[in-house]
Amino acid sequence: MIRPTTAQLVSTAAAIGTALAVTAGAGAAQAAPAGASAPQAVATCGTPDLRISFRDRLGGGMNHAGGTLELRNTTDRLCALRGYPGLGLENARHAPLPTRTVRGNTWYADDPGNKVVRLRPGEAAQANVAWTHSGTEARRADFLRVTPPGATTYRTIALGDVVDHGELHVTAVAHKVPVRD
Repeated sequence: MIRPTTAQLVSTAAAIGTALAVTAGAGAAQAAPAGASAPQAVATCGTPDLRISFRDRLGGGMNHAGGTLELRNTTDRLCALRGYPGLGLENARHAPLPTRTVRGNTWYADDPGNKVVRLRPGEAAQANVAWTHSGTEARRADFLRVTPPGATTYRTIALGDVVDHGELHVTAVAHKVPVRD
């Protein structure tokens, strides 16, 4: 049995990849209507591109609290977000506190789903965050770390509340996350 060398395998794989790319490109060109252009890739909004704040703080019955996070594009270009913000609690000295984040519906809003949200300059996306503060294994959280979807760095905003078990619930980002009455 003749075994191909590594160089031969790499060369064959590259040729197959090129053939597939050309075939896929030809198929895409044939599938596009006349005069249409391929959609432009939009860069992900990075943490430095966004101003993050609580737009609305929400109170409610049964020891619930929360707020609508706003992630505003501060650049002069289009950028996009998709998914759920990362969240973390901090004490008054900005030391991290144990935090558990639950993605999906919150006490205040239904989850809009994991969809791409394109933000023009000055436009904002929202996510709803909720927690309970009954005092059950509560942690005093002076600050909230918010990591935008797709980012690896965070911004810290004031929270100033007690959070039971360090548990936060959050929806995916959307242009608007309607709050229930």
